[in-house]
Amino acid sequence: MSGKGAMMFGNIRGNARGCLLYEPMFVIPYSMFTTYSSLYMKELGLSDTQIGFITSLGLLVQIYSSFISGYLTDVLGRRKALILFDLLSWSIATLIWAVSQNFWYFFIAAIINGFQKVPNTAWNCLLVEDTDPQDRPVIFAVLQFIGIIAGFFAPLGGLLVKRFTLVPAMRIMYAIAFVSMTLMFIGRNYATHETDIGIKKMKESSGLKFSDSIKEYVSAVREIWNNKALMIIFAVYILNNFQITIRGTYQYLYLVDVLKLSDVMISVFPSVSSLAMLILLFFIMPRLKNEYADKYMKYGFAASLVANLILVLAPPANIPLAMVSTLLVSAGGMIITPYLESAVANAISDETRAKTFSILTVLILLFISPAGIIGGWTYSIQPRIPFVLVAVTFLLCIILMGVLVKYNRVNCGEKKASSEL
Repeated sequence: MSGKGAMMFGNIRGNARGCLLYEPMFVIPYSMFTTYSSLYMKELGLSDTQIGFITSLGLLVQIYSSFISGYLTDVLGRRKALILFDLLSWSIATLIWAVSQNFWYFFIAAIINGFQKVPNTAWNCLLVEDTDPQDRPVIFAVLQFIGIIAGFFAPLGGLLVKRFTLVPAMRIMYAIAFVSMTLMFIGRNYATHETDIGIKKMKESSGLKFSDSIKEYVSAVREIWNNKALMIIFAVYILNNFQITIRGTYQYLYLVDVLKLSDVMISVFPSVSSLAMLILLFFIMPRLKNEYADKYMKYGFAASLVANLILVLAPPANIPLAMVSTLLVSAGGMIITPYLESAVANAISDETRAKTFSILTVLILLFISPAGIIGGWTYSIQPRIPFVLVAVTFLLCIILMGVLVKYNRVNCGEKKASSEL
């Protein structure tokens, strides 16, 4: 880790430190295989529509696992829910992917991997519950830094593809992911402890049936519904996840099918993305002020909008334009992510975090679950259409951020006038 990354990490203690310490063992192998996952399915005989169906199937299972994740996280405790369902949803899934032969292997793996939302909720609770709200942006900055560094390892996947061809290389990458992720889950479990809120929730939930906890879910939904600013932030969060799903599934297929780039060449793009984000992290992000977070997010969405328009308009074999698009969308994501994640984390109280976060995840997945099918259907008609949809999504985010800024300004004015009275 570089000097800046090490300095940020040195200020983090407790569970957050334990979670972040082992995170590279997950994101590095993930960054290697995720670039080629759609191409791997296609190489094994799946059609564009089947690839989209697999994506949507996984999202549907994630809706179910998200809904029960708050209950399981409270009943089992953060650490136990985390390790049990990480081993199920990632260790077993990567093994199935490593030996996949046809559509049905991916079908089964999608169902198993869909339970990843249980450890996702547990991990988010473990990461932030024992930290002060003002320290959380640093935690998310370090998390993003780790993701950036992991992107530099993506070309290793390209080297494996060049050496062994796509399918054998992917089997190797999934096997590496199985070993690395499994060791990570075990190591992280020893490096963390149950949070105070987690212990309290385990006692309160002792003997509690899932049906008995519905009232807490209803209360969480009511809290979200009655908070207009929170609703807008959640809407932006949902739209952002929608575009991530479409872009993540079809970006590299598009680079190969439409822009005619080689399988080996596309492995360079994650590194280009990471380099752009690293430069922003070191030289731009430290100059940004938290009070202008809403404005920065609008700039980030605008950069991402332009990036997708460039991708849509780029002619075949035009590597420079593809690189410019990658740089812009990476810069936009770097600006958006820490502010958006912090806004969501701080908007949820620790007391109801597990169930509120699970409800938020359900809402996200309900809206983005059709993304895979929509992306596959539109891609089969015209490969540029999914990226036009992504551009429209970014435009909606810009509009919503403008509404949020206006609402906050009016709300602050009303509070100020009330206090003066």
